[in-house]
Amino acid sequence: MKKLQSILLALAFMALPFSADAQSLSPSTKWHWNEGTIVIDNPVRPAGQKSVLQLALPKMELVRVGFVGLGMRGEPAVERYTEIYGTQIVALCDFVPERAENCQKYLRKKNLPPAAIYSGEFGYKALCERPDIDLVYVAADWEHHFPIAKYALEQGKNVAIEVPSAMNLEQCWELINLAEAKQLHCMILENCCYDWYEMTALNMAQQGVFGEVIRAAGAYIHTLEPFWDIYWKNPTEKEQLGWRLYYNRHSRGDIYATHGMGPVAQVMNIHRGDQIKTLVAMDTKSVIGKELVEQRTGKPCEEFRNGDQTTTLMRTANGHVIEIEHNTMTPQPYNRIHTLTGTKGYATKYPVEHYSLSKEQLNAVGVQSDERISYHDFLPEKAHKALEDKYRHPILVKFGEKALEVGGHGGMDYIMDSRLVYCLQNGLPLDMDVYDLAEWSCLAELGSLSMDHNCAAVEFPDFTRGHCFDIKDGFRHAFAPVAEEVKTEARAKALTQAQVDATKKFDLWTLYDATKTGTDKVRKAFDKAMTKAQALIK
Repeated sequence: MKKLQSILLALAFMALPFSADAQSLSPSTKWHWNEGTIVIDNPVRPAGQKSVLQLALPKMELVRVGFVGLGMRGEPAVERYTEIYGTQIVALCDFVPERAENCQKYLRKKNLPPAAIYSGEFGYKALCERPDIDLVYVAADWEHHFPIAKYALEQGKNVAIEVPSAMNLEQCWELINLAEAKQLHCMILENCCYDWYEMTALNMAQQGVFGEVIRAAGAYIHTLEPFWDIYWKNPTEKEQLGWRLYYNRHSRGDIYATHGMGPVAQVMNIHRGDQIKTLVAMDTKSVIGKELVEQRTGKPCEEFRNGDQTTTLMRTANGHVIEIEHNTMTPQPYNRIHTLTGTKGYATKYPVEHYSLSKEQLNAVGVQSDERISYHDFLPEKAHKALEDKYRHPILVKFGEKALEVGGHGGMDYIMDSRLVYCLQNGLPLDMDVYDLAEWSCLAELGSLSMDHNCAAVEFPDFTRGHCFDIKDGFRHAFAPVAEEVKTEARAKALTQAQVDATKKFDLWTLYDATKTGTDKVRKAFDKAMTKAQALIK
């Protein structure tokens, strides 16, 4: 009950105000029919602009971060970053200043320097304009993900954006063009790619345990009945439905696809040796959605764009199929599905984690078992454990123990953040790039186009613009050589300790507290101490 109450409270304080401008259909999207298929007229790459596939930037010894949006996702992220060596939380921003100020408690607890505070509708702009920020971490409400990320990129900042990171095709293409033009990272913060089962199954798939994976399925099935009335209500919205119900009423398609789509897209090597070619979507009629509106307005609801359940099917160039479901309306257990169908094996996560292999295949992949094993059954307990132990993903081995301690959706949030910092500190390509962001976020608009035209086939855009097959060995996480990794980690620990030492030496928190009621002279003394502290950290 306490956990539920904390979630409800967090939802009540979404980070930034909602506007209804960015629906799932882009005003700029142009398309035409080609033999019964809807073909999107995609923009060509501007002259002088180049791909950011496998983009690797110079190593960042100290990753300086600014957080925008400190509600349900943003506040825990701040706390997690105080646990990651070699990061500095430079600035905190929220529409409501008290929320930003509240997050200082995590820095104070770790004896790290106070962060600068920004607030108001456009406070994020001042944060993005700071020269001492490397990464802007965007965790605002859906509608503000794009404008904040866009401004950050325009100011030369790398960005990491909560999901969904873009609401339609127009936003996808703008983020791609900015990332390419600026040669910056634009990462989608899809935490489900770092859950234990998904990572272990990915490692198995990459090493051929399931043979060729020809079909994968994912979903976001999560009844939001306890939450609808807690979502922030825009004062200018006439019916006061709350931002998420409002968005469902006026938008069609899988508007929250990335939790299901991200992990399976990595297994299927999308834009790393394969390419989604065709999409078809279908939805049920709206029953519960309309009822929710009628209960809150007392009036009949004649139109509710999104069906209670949406199913999206995609086929790839290599003849593989992906199926993604979305349902936040009907009463049923939480479910992301995550099934992998291979030519030599099968994996499924919900409702219980299982694998299915023949005894011959199990032996072939290096696991011996004296138990009765059949294709018609899931692996028995001992064989299941032996298989997982052998194929535990190295990222889980490295970050898993600390992740369980720190938490964040069972630890996967911490692993996601740690991997992002690891890649930046070691000068490696990120696990998820701006093309992943677009491919996983565009299902809403493509699905809407399909369903609005009698569930027609839609040609899936090539967001890489010709680079889907440049990578020959499929999706792989990047790792630094062990010796370099050890050196980088030692330096990261030293930089965090330097922050602690500087905070103590200059008594930064005492000075910071004094600025709350002090004079300009006190403020200047704090600013001077912060400047000295920063020099010591460097």
